[in-house]
Amino acid sequence: MQRLLAVLLFGVIAGPLHADIFKCISPNGDVLFTSDRSEAKQKGCTQITVTPNVVSPPPPGGAPAPAVRNSDTRSPESFPKVAPQVQQQRDNDRKKILETELINEEKNLQDAKRELAEQENTRLGSERNAQRMLDRIEPYQKKVKLHENNIANLKKELSNIR
Repeated sequence: MQRLLAVLLFGVIAGPLHADIFKCISPNGDVLFTSDRSEAKQKGCTQITVTPNVVSPPPPGGAPAPAVRNSDTRSPESFPKVAPQVQQQRDNDRKKILETELINEEKNLQDAKRELAEQENTRLGSERNAQRMLDRIEPYQKKVKLHENNIANLKKELSNIR
């Protein structure tokens, strides 16, 4: 507590930190930046105005800082725009690609389920306890789950397009 008080007191006494920055260009074209005022006067440097980069601390409790809202949310006139028919064509192409991927994933899921069933029906002689069999078929179960997740994600993407 005393350290915190000392740091706060020092911050108040010290005030805001400020340094003048000077840009000096030598006769051969080299650029030098300095904060030494006497050196800058000798070399005929120009002072640079620097605005401090102030970042406010995050709000307490880890809540995200509120977003800065611009009252005018329209795109600038110079912003590139896509013609509606071009965008529609892109959406159609994306839809075809997703549908093809969905068909492939459904085939892969059927293959993975078939392989899992084959492995579940096979009992090796070295698998006298059930845990060894479960360990052996675990990759096949993960493969089935992966394809099921992929199908669900593809269907979700397709529903966003339609």
